[in-house]
Amino acid sequence: MKAGRDYKESLIGRLKKSKEAEAYLNAALEDGNPKVFFLALRDVAAAQGNMSEFAKKCNLHRASLYKMTSKTGNPSMESVMNLIQCIGLSLKIEIKQHDKLSHA
Repeated sequence: MKAGRDYKESLIGRLKKSKEAEAYLNAALEDGNPKVFFLALRDVAAAQGNMSEFAKKCNLHRASLYKMTSKTGNPSMESVMNLIQCIGLSLKIEIKQHDKLSHA
């Protein structure tokens, strides 16, 4: 088996744990590039099991799920929120750490 395949399988295995998925998606958000976040969201969705079944759970077509979470995807905020909720996570906004001190 190729090393890249081993890594991907290991990653998907770890992302089955909610805390791992949470940390992975937060790190992707910190990158600042939405495309990185969408690809990370795809990995977390894949960790949920069969992508077809996961798409059905989220009321999406499998092809739409793949397109939304691809490098060229541009999903709506509603679609992103739907996926995050289907995964069992939530999204929240926080004040940046350096701003917490100056606005406390």
